[in-house]
Amino acid sequence: MPHRNILLLSVSAGAGHMRAAEALCTYAEGLGDVTATHLDVMDFVSAGFRKLYTDSYLSLVERLPAVWGYLYHATNEAAPDSRMQRLRRAVERLSTRPLRQEIRARRPDAIICTHFLPAEILSRMIRKLDLDCPVWVQVTDFDLHGMWVHSGMCGYFAANDEVAFRMAAHGIAPESIHITGIPIMPAFGTPPERTECAAEYGLDPQRTTILLMGGGAGLGRLDKVAEQLLMIPGEFQLVVLAGRNAEALASLQQLATRYPGRLFPQDFTNRVERLMACADLVVTKPGGLSTSECLAMGLPMILNAPIPGQEERNADYLLEQGAALKACDAVTLEYRIRLLLGDPARLAKMRENAIALGKPRAAAQVLQTVMAEIS
Repeated sequence: MPHRNILLLSVSAGAGHMRAAEALCTYAEGLGDVTATHLDVMDFVSAGFRKLYTDSYLSLVERLPAVWGYLYHATNEAAPDSRMQRLRRAVERLSTRPLRQEIRARRPDAIICTHFLPAEILSRMIRKLDLDCPVWVQVTDFDLHGMWVHSGMCGYFAANDEVAFRMAAHGIAPESIHITGIPIMPAFGTPPERTECAAEYGLDPQRTTILLMGGGAGLGRLDKVAEQLLMIPGEFQLVVLAGRNAEALASLQQLATRYPGRLFPQDFTNRVERLMACADLVVTKPGGLSTSECLAMGLPMILNAPIPGQEERNADYLLEQGAALKACDAVTLEYRIRLLLGDPARLAKMRENAIALGKPRAAAQVLQTVMAEIS
């Protein structure tokens, strides 16, 4: 088979789209006859457009989630030929000329988009006969927003049957829809051994372990939430991921001195699968990637304050499938944890449901499909 070049296009507005592309690149490295390159669209636009596109999104999500929820639904229902949509596309075309030049220069054999913005840009290039390689779209949530759907795409990858059904309802040809799941890193597909991982972090592998991750948005300060949870009766361990929040980590470390052997603060890690291997329950934001990682590891979830829009839709799906509960604030989180600690059978059933939903080989299946098309 001749050597093939695959281009992964994503957008650094939220981490999930980027992580999906990186997972596909990682799998491609093992194929031998493929070179996969990941480009962030925001590296090929003006500083003003980047600030408008990424900073505005993050600001709305964090500070005005209700406004983001309104925009999510409004843009989903907007007619493609509306004045606002035409203006938006015109601004995007003017702002992404360097990206189009880069794509032409690289001459890829196939392109996979893990964000809707590059898919829309490439759809127009295909219509204008300015691009002659197949373009695929990987949807990274358990929902389908209308902005993911564009003409000229070779195929679509869906997280589940329902998303595939919604794709067909949007007019996408059923034969071009592939139900693969959401691409995640290989490490989540082969869970490490719990005892070994627990030893790395000073945890007792025999004790019930709760992993709190995804930030404190919707719950309050992480140290206060941790302190509240540690007052719950029971011999459980609490691992809290502070990420790159140095202030939160320092507060948690100070609190841990009052709860030796029970509270284990952690800073940023790119080996979160090793902490997940120690956990019996995860508290997380319901992003498509983070929840897919949990499902692959067979971890029940309590979903932390989902924002309106894609997180809300992701949460709905996971709740309906019995793999998660939802907590909108710290009080509800405490109640949910008490509930599950007092009902081991329910927690075990949630774990079974998570395992059944997990698709750890999503990235491999996506690449197999693309390679079969271009070989």
